[in-house]
Amino acid sequence: MNQHGKVYELLKRFEAMGIPSIDCIVYHRGKCVFRYMSGFSDEAKRKPVDGNELYNIYSCSKLITCTAALQLVETGDLKLDAPVYEYLPEFRKLTKLVDGRIEPVRNTMTVRHLFTMTAGLTYATNTDNLKRAYADTKGEMPTREVMKYLAQDPLAFEPGEGWLYSLCHDVLAAIVEVLSGVRFGEYVKKHIFDPLGMKRSTFLLPDEQLPEIAAQYSWREEDDKFVPIGPRITPYKLGSRYESGGAGCVSTVEDYITFLENLRSGEALLRRDTVRMMSSPQIPDEFTTGTVPQRQFMVAGYSYGLGVRCPKPGVEKPDFGWGGAAGAHLAILPEAEATIFYAQHVRNSPNRPLRIQLPPALVEDLRA
Repeated sequence: MNQHGKVYELLKRFEAMGIPSIDCIVYHRGKCVFRYMSGFSDEAKRKPVDGNELYNIYSCSKLITCTAALQLVETGDLKLDAPVYEYLPEFRKLTKLVDGRIEPVRNTMTVRHLFTMTAGLTYATNTDNLKRAYADTKGEMPTREVMKYLAQDPLAFEPGEGWLYSLCHDVLAAIVEVLSGVRFGEYVKKHIFDPLGMKRSTFLLPDEQLPEIAAQYSWREEDDKFVPIGPRITPYKLGSRYESGGAGCVSTVEDYITFLENLRSGEALLRRDTVRMMSSPQIPDEFTTGTVPQRQFMVAGYSYGLGVRCPKPGVEKPDFGWGGAAGAHLAILPEAEATIFYAQHVRNSPNRPLRIQLPPALVEDLRA
């Protein structure tokens, strides 16, 4: 791979935009062929990035959660088209918001709707019901318990009749808890992290390890400033015991690329046919246009599979993957036999729309 090719140029562009810390790794046919690190992992800018940093990977957590749930689909314990209420009874009688009125929901919310973000759920994390959950659980918010409150919030639309980025995969994590009989994080540790040797990845980081998190910032557009916001996952970690399947994982670059490589190349986690299903379009084409607030999640030429962005039929796109709120970006390139994981720690980052250029840049570099 060209060490100073298109990927390198793109990363240098990110660096020039002021991104405080950058770590990017590429694997090709099972071997690391590229690594680029720059910046500092602490606010004081005394500790250069060395590859050992922990990152809040936010929505890159979703691929892990969907993998865990698909393992249960493979065993027959979880059915894609089963009603969610078969696993979480509180989701039997749902409501929706229509022109300011609360009305009963007609359609049945299914597990497939959760995978594909078509359930009608939202990403509102500060509703009255969730505030009540926080009070009732004394701030702990155990994942399974929170669902009893979340199910009382009205949906944005009928399940299956739209696409909305939401807490769907948090609900999926709760279903994994119900079926496995253990905390979601314990299931993931036993069935994904431990088998792959991902020793520094977790969905429930102890407070004493917070200093190991790379300095986290929010970009302030009006004056182009990177403002420190502390090490915690915000606002998706709802309580001290809440394990967010959609945004709660803490990991390292080397741990996460190990996970991606196993999805790409082997059957240690999922069967190859399951990965193909995951990375195939699962929503109607008209959903990919999105409403104005959703366009940032839908990229031209891509559809949405079982928890990942994936190429539309007949469109030449090299990858499937996703990104995180603080800038992490993952891509699996099946035809190129490659994976790439990019990590940074900036919410509302100025380079957010540019991350999608990493996969085609990688293809060019591998061909050079």
